[in-house]
Amino acid sequence: MSGYSIEVKSLTKKFGDFTAVDGVSFEVGRGAIFGFLGANGAGKSTTIRMLCGLLDPTSGTATVGGFDVGREPERVKRVIGYMSQKFSLYEDLPVVENIGFFGGIYGLAKKSIDARLPWVLGMAGLKGRERSLTRTLSVGWKQRLALGCAVLHEPEIVFLDEPTGGVDPASRRRFWELINELSERKVTVFVTTHYLDEAEYCNDIRLIHAGRIVAGGSPRELKDKVIRNPI
Repeated sequence: MSGYSIEVKSLTKKFGDFTAVDGVSFEVGRGAIFGFLGANGAGKSTTIRMLCGLLDPTSGTATVGGFDVGREPERVKRVIGYMSQKFSLYEDLPVVENIGFFGGIYGLAKKSIDARLPWVLGMAGLKGRERSLTRTLSVGWKQRLALGCAVLHEPEIVFLDEPTGGVDPASRRRFWELINELSERKVTVFVTTHYLDEAEYCNDIRLIHAGRIVAGGSPRELKDKVIRNPI
């Protein structure tokens, strides 16, 4: 068995004449926190959607959890959790009903959902607010609830697409504490962000610009070799 949860080779996505992702290659170790950094429009979300089996690559290959994203997208979806860049839960449902709904989507029996419910509520800091409408929650609480729904089925790999966008600094720190807890459970976490300070929390990083990987390594390696003018 490969030591990598994700393996990407020359992955490319074109939309007509526009190349959104241009021949990217990298590997993500099992249980690692992998940061995919770049400005808005750099190609982060397009890459993550291909790796989740939601978008067909134009060329190149990628395996996620041992499954080919082009040939086996449905099998990929069974081993991953995905939290999209845009808040994806139902605003008009109570917290507990959102959790139950997404548990059903992931194929969990009611008994399994009920068993996981206390963990999700505790992780999101929502104990006592089970019946609150989701729209009444703060952005930070909503993001933690979305993460809880994404890992409800205990996937081995989690994709988080700019999960801390629009979140206050304190909520961002708490969210990264949750990501570290997932990594300690040997869950592989692939996270996209445009916040450079969040790179410090990652084991391995790739910087993407205009669809191409322009640098990579650990936070220390990037500081020593790439960032020449630290503030």
